Amino acid sequence: MQDFHRTKRLLALPLTGIAALLSACGGSADSAAIVAQSAAPLATATTVLQLDPGTLAAADAQQFALPAYHMAPVLLDTPADTASGEAATTVHTQTVPAQFRRLDSRRLTVQALRQAQALRSDTAQADGDTDGSSATPLASTTTVATYTPAQIRAAYGLPTLPSSFSNLSAAQAAQLGAGQTIYIVDAQHNPNVAAELSAFNAKFGLPACASKTIATNASLPLATASSSACELSVVYSTAAGGMTASAPAYDAGWATEIALDVQWAHATAPLARIVLIETASASYDNLLGGVRLANNLGAGIVSMSFGGSESSGTSAADSVFSAANMTYLAATGDSGAGVAWPSVSPKVLAVGGTTLSYSGGTRSEVVWSGTGGGVSAYVATPAYQSTAVPGMGVALRRTVADVAFNADPNSGQYVAVIPSGSATVKWSSVGGTSLATPQWAGLIAVANALRAVNGKAALATPHAALYTNIATVPGTYAASFADITKGSHGSCGACGGEVGYDQATGLGTPNATALLSTLSGLTVQTAPVVTSATINGKVGTALSFTASVTASNAVSYTLGGAPAGMAISGAGVVSWATPVAGTYNVTVTARDSKTGLSGQGVYTVVIAAGTTSTTTGVSGGGPVIKASAMSGVAGRALSGTISITDNSSKSITVSISGAPLGMTFQVSGMQIVANWASPQTGSYTLKVVATNGNGASAALSVPVTINAR
Repeated sequence: MQDFHRTKRLLALPLTGIAALLSACGGSADSAAIVAQSAAPLATATTVLQLDPGTLAAADAQQFALPAYHMAPVLLDTPADTASGEAATTVHTQTVPAQFRRLDSRRLTVQALRQAQALRSDTAQADGDTDGSSATPLASTTTVATYTPAQIRAAYGLPTLPSSFSNLSAAQAAQLGAGQTIYIVDAQHNPNVAAELSAFNAKFGLPACASKTIATNASLPLATASSSACELSVVYSTAAGGMTASAPAYDAGWATEIALDVQWAHATAPLARIVLIETASASYDNLLGGVRLANNLGAGIVSMSFGGSESSGTSAADSVFSAANMTYLAATGDSGAGVAWPSVSPKVLAVGGTTLSYSGGTRSEVVWSGTGGGVSAYVATPAYQSTAVPGMGVALRRTVADVAFNADPNSGQYVAVIPSGSATVKWSSVGGTSLATPQWAGLIAVANALRAVNGKAALATPHAALYTNIATVPGTYAASFADITKGSHGSCGACGGEVGYDQATGLGTPNATALLSTLSGLTVQTAPVVTSATINGKVGTALSFTASVTASNAVSYTLGGAPAGMAISGAGVVSWATPVAGTYNVTVTARDSKTGLSGQGVYTVVIAAGTTSTTTGVSGGGPVIKASAMSGVAGRALSGTISITDNSSKSITVSISGAPLGMTFQVSGMQIVANWASPQTGSYTLKVVATNGNGASAALSVPVTINAR
C-alpha cells in the first residue's frame, strides 16, 4: 500500500433528522473493470457537516397529513344575527335531507354538497319526479344541532362577551386573549379567509379583525400583539421555516379547515392576534416548515388541526415543538381509536372530541365516536402521565388524548364558507377534533393573557399544569374539568369514557371559568425531566456518566434495570468499574425532594467487546456517534452510515478526516452516508468528531477495509 500525505479539505453540508444505525456493505458481484490494487490517496481535507435536529428523514418527510374535520351533510339555513354575548336559549336544529344521508361527513365540503344536490335534482327530473316525492325514504332521519359562538361560550363557561369592545380594562381585554398570538398552521390556500371571518364576526357580534400584512422580509420576531384589538395576518411558509410571496394552490377541503380554524380560534379568544400560516402542501416536511415559521415569528400558541401516521422516526421532529415560550396543540384525529402525529408528540397538547348537548343551562357530553386517541407504538411515557393522575394507571407509552372539546358534526358549530369562485357565504355545521383544537388554542391564549396581567410567565408547555397541578388535586380537577365517562370511539377495552383520564377525551372538557382562574394564578410545579441518551463504553475501561436532569428542587436518584456493579451517586453520576459486554437499558429515576414528583429517563448503555472505535464526551448526554466498520471489495460500490444522537436539541458540527479520495458524504436525517463508487484496495480509518451547541463532543474511529477482488 502506498503512503500518502494526509492534509485537510473543507466542505459544509446541512445534516438534519433522525439517528439510526445502518451497516455498511459491499457492492454487487458483477464484472467490474479491474481496479489498481494500490490504496487510494486520502482526501486533502476534513469534511465538516452541520447537523440540525428536528428534520424528518425522507420517508417520513414525504408522508401526508389530512385535515381532521367533519361537516354535517346539510346546507344550513342562514343563522339569525346575534348581538355580542347574546346566547339564544334555543339551539338551531335541521334535518339532513334524504339525498345527503349516505354522504360521508369526513372532509365534506359545501361544493360536494352542492354537487350532490344538483345530481339528485337532475336524476329526479329525468324520472319525472320534480318534487322528489317518489324517493324511497331512509329508515331514520338525522337531526343536526348547530351552536353559535355565544352558546359555546355559555356551555363551557367562557367569559361573557361585553356589549362593546372599546375602552376595556386590561383585565377585561385579557379575558378575550388580548396581547396573545395564535398561529394557525394549515396546508394549501383559502383566498376567502378574511371575508369568511368578517361574515362570521358580523353574524355573531364578534369584534372585527383588521387585516395586517407581514412582509416576507419582515424583521422577526414580530412585535407584541395589540392589547386591545384583533389582527389577522396570512403568510405562506417554506419547508425551511421561511416566508414566501407565492400562495399555495387552492384545495376545497383545506380551505374549509382554514375557515373553521380561524373562526373558532377567534370566537374563543376574540382579541388575540391570529396569524394563518399556509404551507405549500400537506407533507410532513412542509407542515413542519409552517411550525418552524411560527417559532421564528415569536411567542404564541400553535394550532395544528391535522394528523397522519406516526412512525419510529417522527419523534425526530420533537425539537421543532420545543421553542421557548411556545405552546403546540394538535388534533387527535377523526377516524376513531388510533394515534396520529403530531398530537402523539409529548411536546404537543393532544385534543380529542365529544358530542355536546346544551339546552341553555345544562351541558352534558359523551365521547364522540369519531375522536382519535390511543397508545403510541413508539413514544416513551412522558413524566406528566404518571400514576398520580386519576384513571391514568401505568401508561405503557405516550397516551393521547390530553384534553377534549365538542367535535361531533351533529352537535356542530357554525362556520362561514365562501366556495371558490363565489362571493356568497354558505353556512355549515362543522365538527371534528380539528374544531376542538383551535378552541383549546384560544383557551390557552386567554390563560396566558390573564397570567400576563398577574405578572406571570406564559404557560408554554401546559402539560405539567394540567396533569400535575390540576388533575392530581381532586377538588381542583373536579372544578376545572368535566369528566367524560360515557360513550366510546371503538371496541377496544380502553375505548370508552372512564372516571378520570381516558384515551378518548383525556382529562376531559374545560369548565373554563374555574380552569382559567386556576391557570391564571398557577405557579406550575413540574416533575423532574430526565433526558434519555445512549452511552457507549468498552470492556476493560471504567464507565462514568452524569444523568441529565432538569428539576426545580434537589432530587434523589435510583436506578432500575442496572447490571451488577453499576451504581448512581447522590449527584446523579452513574459509574461502572468493570463493564461487561452487552447492551443494557437502565432507567434513571429522579425524585423531587420537595414535591415528591418524579421523572424517568432510559439510558441505553452499549459496551463493546474489543473495540475498533472510541467515544468521548458523552457524559451528561452529549453527542453519541455510532457506526459499523465498513468493508468491501475493490471496484464494487461501498456505502456506510455514521449516525449521531444528541439530546441538547442544538445544532451539531461533525468533522470527518482520513477519508480516501473518491469517498463522498451525503446527508440523510441525523446520519452521514458515506459513498465510494470505486473503492481501491487498502485499509483506511475515518476519524469522526461531533460537537454540539453546548460544546460537548464525541469522537469515533471507523475502520474501512477494501479487499482485493
